[in-house]
Amino acid sequence: MKATHSLKIGLVVAAAIFLHQDATAAISTVNLGTASSFAVLAGAGITITGPTTITGDIGTHPTPTVDGIGNVTFIDGADRTADVGVMGTAQGDLVTAYDDAAGRSATTSYGPIYDLGNQTLTPGVYHGESSFGITGTLTLNAEGNPDAVWIFQAGSSLTTAAGPGNSEVALINGASACNVFWQVTSSATIGTYSDFVGTILALTDITVNTGATVDGRALARNGAVTLDSNTFIREECTANGGGGGNGGGGGNGTAVPDAGSTLLLLSSGLATLLAFRRRFFSPA
Repeated sequence: MKATHSLKIGLVVAAAIFLHQDATAAISTVNLGTASSFAVLAGAGITITGPTTITGDIGTHPTPTVDGIGNVTFIDGADRTADVGVMGTAQGDLVTAYDDAAGRSATTSYGPIYDLGNQTLTPGVYHGESSFGITGTLTLNAEGNPDAVWIFQAGSSLTTAAGPGNSEVALINGASACNVFWQVTSSATIGTYSDFVGTILALTDITVNTGATVDGRALARNGAVTLDSNTFIREECTANGGGGGNGGGGGNGTAVPDAGSTLLLLSSGLATLLAFRRRFFSPA
């Protein structure tokens, strides 16, 4: 009886290991496709006021209006607006990426008008009932996993606090800007002198106010993008443009565990069972 009970405990332990793997399976990245080369992509025009440095391409489609292009210093990029074929494909890929991010199952949900400032968040899909704000520092902790992904779903808007030092997104323990996505159901407003990180996927407009820095992208599906004396940094990301390691997003956003991890977990479970067997079934 004692041996049977112990064997059951061993099975429970092994099952718990596999259930833990399912619960903590990595969130897959959002595949931006050809939109990945763009730091700024709009549907209804781009306006640029003041000296602005952009790493990556910019473009707008179907409205091909770019005002203030003379204010831009490009690093490894150009204005691609005139290339209608490229722009049409990029906007199509943006629509796909937006829908993917919006369709992910939330791992954490917040009530309306929720401020993410002064928090440390591990990877996951964070859903806001309406608006997200950032006042203070939002710290994203990858816990040593360079492929860690964060997806923020704003039911309405995204707004960061204005003023020097009043809004910042910080990356620690291997976190990458390539793997941070902000799906915004209406408009996004990045406050003056904010230090922002991640790819904004907005349904309508994006405004990046005076002096703000964006380590990522401002991609507006239907609306306009307005810039004012900004700096855009676009990190080199892996093949699919969204971020490291897990390939394109889709479905419910849960990646299949890699073979090495699965074998490790299987070995752990078997070792647990063998330990119980040796203890309770070995000859005296």
